[in-house]
Amino acid sequence: MDVLRNLNPQKVFYYFEQICRIPHGSGNVDRLSDYLVDFARERKLVCIQDELKNVIIIKEATSGYEDVPPIILQGHMDMVAVKKPEADIDMETEGLELKVDGDYIYAENTSLGGDDGIAVAYALAILDDDSLKHPRLEIIITVDEEVGMDGARGIDVSMLKGKRMLNLDSEEEGILWAGCAGGARVDWEVPVTWEQRTGSTYEVSIKGLLGGHSGAEIDKERGNADWLLGRLLADLCESDDFSVAALEGGLADNAIPREATATITVNCGKESEFIKTVKNAETEIKQELQTKDPGFFIEVTKQESGDIRCLTKEAIKKLSYLLFCAPNGVQAMSADIEGLVETSLNMGIVKLEEEGFKVQFSVRSSLESSKRVLIKKLKSLVETAGGTQEVRGDYPGWAYQVHSPFRDMAVDVYRKMFGKEPEIQAIHAGLECGLLSAKIPGLECISIGPNMKDIHTTEERLSISSTERVWNYVLEILSQK
Repeated sequence: MDVLRNLNPQKVFYYFEQICRIPHGSGNVDRLSDYLVDFARERKLVCIQDELKNVIIIKEATSGYEDVPPIILQGHMDMVAVKKPEADIDMETEGLELKVDGDYIYAENTSLGGDDGIAVAYALAILDDDSLKHPRLEIIITVDEEVGMDGARGIDVSMLKGKRMLNLDSEEEGILWAGCAGGARVDWEVPVTWEQRTGSTYEVSIKGLLGGHSGAEIDKERGNADWLLGRLLADLCESDDFSVAALEGGLADNAIPREATATITVNCGKESEFIKTVKNAETEIKQELQTKDPGFFIEVTKQESGDIRCLTKEAIKKLSYLLFCAPNGVQAMSADIEGLVETSLNMGIVKLEEEGFKVQFSVRSSLESSKRVLIKKLKSLVETAGGTQEVRGDYPGWAYQVHSPFRDMAVDVYRKMFGKEPEIQAIHAGLECGLLSAKIPGLECISIGPNMKDIHTTEERLSISSTERVWNYVLEILSQK
């Protein structure tokens, strides 16, 4: 069913819906990449698909624009694929179920992938319209941006001629991003030991949190389910009467976790003490988050009693220590740009497995030195507990350019179209502009996009009217001589 058929701009939403029919979570982009190649070949456009499945498509200038410098349009094809626990969908093999609610598009029970499917839809709609006026267009669609920018890191762009790039990976209309933080993924692994215990078993779940993007929403100080579960375990582990049999939280390292669950074993006769500790923690946290994240609650479900394998005293203290003591959230604010987060990290995924306890962080900073120091701090902490650390997906920040004629032109176009000044800002989130700027000397970049809400979550929304306004803005930029 063509849910978006009657929305404008029609071609943009047609291609967005086609994209949403193809599973394209990070690491699962082969089908979408091949779709882009088939699209280009059908229109006899120059197309390059590399071993990583990155795609570059080139369309030559229209009549009268042959001497206008080329423009690169850039976005990524992968999405953060998350779903509600009750959702009956396999996001590895099934497309999204799109819905329209007033001015917003969303996907039933899953993330939408407007980040960054809308960039791909914009690019395809432009390439599919021969009536548009534009210089030579060089389209870069990368893979696996959401898990470390591996596509942008590995892509060869030496054949491109463009020195002006419009990155279409932003979520707030009216803001021209002109700089971003660098970042890295940090993985912990800590060995654990197990023992058999006899007692009661409870499933304890942190729920009701808003979550959100670990860069764009980190300054809102929303609750992090993984860290809050660690806080609760730290309270429980002051006594030897409790241990952990299972633990899991978060869905992606760059999404603030909304839920985390642990299976807790309780020694016989200590059930009331356990319930009291949990309720006290819930009361305290609710009060702390009543404005920032008011939906928080702790759900406790009693399970069968008896013998159960759980962590030893030493292992549970180690686990709770690491979760509770690990830094999380905003670490420093910029002294140069008011309101901009300078350095942060997000404890995104925690999981207790047979061989050990694993944690994944997303670290960000606009200062390379601060990023290194924070990664070193994490390493010191986990090694003190006998664990190991691996750093992956390290990417540079995108430095603000004081002089940028391309940005000045985009500002002028915005002013004439909308009768107001756009905001020029730097963002505390990773964009591929930094990696691509290192590959293309002298590259001028700006990043724009339509309004989206709650990206990387099952509450993600894409504004229809904003999508149309940004579409018209992009076309006006392309038509400039």
